[in-house]
Amino acid sequence: MSDSTSSMHPKLFGTDGVRGVANVFPMTAEISMQLGRALAYLIRNGEHRHRVIIGKDTRLSGYMIEQALASGIMSMGVDVVLVGPMPTPAVAHLTSSMRADAGAVISASHNPYQDNGIKFFWRDGFKLPDETESKIEQLIFEKSLDSLRPTATAIGGAVRLDDAQGRYISRVKSTFPSELTLDGLKLVIDCANGAAYKVAPTALEELGAKVIELGVTPDGKNINDACGALHPEALQKAVLKHKANLGIALDGDADRLIVVDEKGRVVDGDAIMAICTGELVARKELAKKTLVSTVMSNIGLERAVAQWGVKVVRTRVGDRYVVEEMRKHGYSLGGEQSGHLVFLDHATTGDGTLAALQVLAVMTRTGKPMSELTKIFEPVPQVLLNVMVKEKRELSKLPAVQKTIAAVEKKLGKDGRVLVRYSGTEPKVRVLVEGIDAKKIKAWAEEIGEALVKALGE
Repeated sequence: MSDSTSSMHPKLFGTDGVRGVANVFPMTAEISMQLGRALAYLIRNGEHRHRVIIGKDTRLSGYMIEQALASGIMSMGVDVVLVGPMPTPAVAHLTSSMRADAGAVISASHNPYQDNGIKFFWRDGFKLPDETESKIEQLIFEKSLDSLRPTATAIGGAVRLDDAQGRYISRVKSTFPSELTLDGLKLVIDCANGAAYKVAPTALEELGAKVIELGVTPDGKNINDACGALHPEALQKAVLKHKANLGIALDGDADRLIVVDEKGRVVDGDAIMAICTGELVARKELAKKTLVSTVMSNIGLERAVAQWGVKVVRTRVGDRYVVEEMRKHGYSLGGEQSGHLVFLDHATTGDGTLAALQVLAVMTRTGKPMSELTKIFEPVPQVLLNVMVKEKRELSKLPAVQKTIAAVEKKLGKDGRVLVRYSGTEPKVRVLVEGIDAKKIKAWAEEIGEALVKALGE
């Protein structure tokens, strides 16, 4: 969205839809209804009955927002199909496979239960571009739709899709090589008490694995609470206790994956990307021998894939920007260190369950344990510091901060890098420093952090 547009009205959309504390602007029932009305207005073209798929995670506030969003959509003459708690990628898949006009996911992903969010998919299963989100904001704040109210049979209706889970399970299983099974593998899966609490364990079991389940008893308030991709400690213990072959951790909306090897060590998105890159190169399935990652990925990722002649293209943070780059240039694999992994030959967005199956396919084909597979990736020591600030001013216009960054970069030379950026969702600056000496980079990151606090307040 351009600066001129943002100055005309409040900005609702962030890097991944609209997000905030439930029942506090912008995550209110009123705004949810307006979002539904605006989306419905934009998708109406042609004479057919238009439909929007609506899914959600397991948050208590999901009921409130689901009803408001559906009401807004129906008030504009568009039907809704409710699928209940389902992973974000499942809604993307159902939207395209059912030829719906759009999809909506009610989720705040890895955030605590009191937060919630809404993100939209277009009819092709891809997230809305920035320009379309800007149009939605404009329609809401300029009150363009207030007078447009269909009546009688022109009002939309709602149905519940009872077999949504089965459809997604079949789809995700179809991405696992047909000649392979998971027979003989013992897996622990932590579903974060979130959207995949039924579908992910079922998919693994149907492929033959013995599955030990964690985080599969959602109560509306325990989503992401000391569990899932952001908190893998319980998973690590369970892997060791049950002598499992692999631990799988998903987040609240199941679009990201973190794994734990058989020795109880956490394996992040960068390592998973390196492993999958090697497999795709060996099978001649990596488009243009290119991997897409964000600026947050470790330098070690580039070094790992260089052995196969693969180049790494970096984007800004956010899986949507990874996908945009992949679509623009025809790349097939991309992802984030945080565990959003996009296999564009199989899905339009990050899918934790699908990604886990791709990793398991490599393990099954090679006969190697995860601890052995990860040896191809050696991360460079990395420190990530989150600095609370009172205001967000353009970083390039903070001379003391720029001087400190330049001094650190000079000390690092060619053996490291510095990345300083604002959080897209919180009043924080993220400081990332990579280099050979772990102690030194920690001290240097803290130096930059102190300079930021002085310049921007705490």
